[in-house]
Amino acid sequence: VQLVESGGALVQPGGSLKLSCAASGFTFSNYAMGWYRQAPGKERELLAQIAGVGGHTKYKDSVKGRFTISRDNPKNTVSLQMTSLKPEDTAVYYCNARYCPDNVCYPDSDYWGQGTQVTVSS
Repeated sequence: VQLVESGGALVQPGGSLKLSCAASGFTFSNYAMGWYRQAPGKERELLAQIAGVGGHTKYKDSVKGRFTISRDNPKNTVSLQMTSLKPEDTAVYYCNARYCPDNVCYPDSDYWGQGTQVTVSS
């Protein structure tokens, strides 16, 4: 199993960035995909998650309206489009896969990517 994130960068406040995660080694559509982040000294937090099929999404309140998660099942990819970035969005961003067959999820099954750094600074 592999989750490989890309797209992290240094961006100015108010800017936009798109993160991508390429998945392999598992049946992609059986997994809900999520984006988490972890800032220095803070716990990892869930930002957005999208169901394996059907496209149902959920977001952390602080990113609603600014971040958009999407997935392409045939290509085994998930993306996070981020807009109106703020300095407090600075963190390492992680791609997550959670086994959720028939909408029943098993957190113990989680897979993680290695993370990609996003820095929002002028």
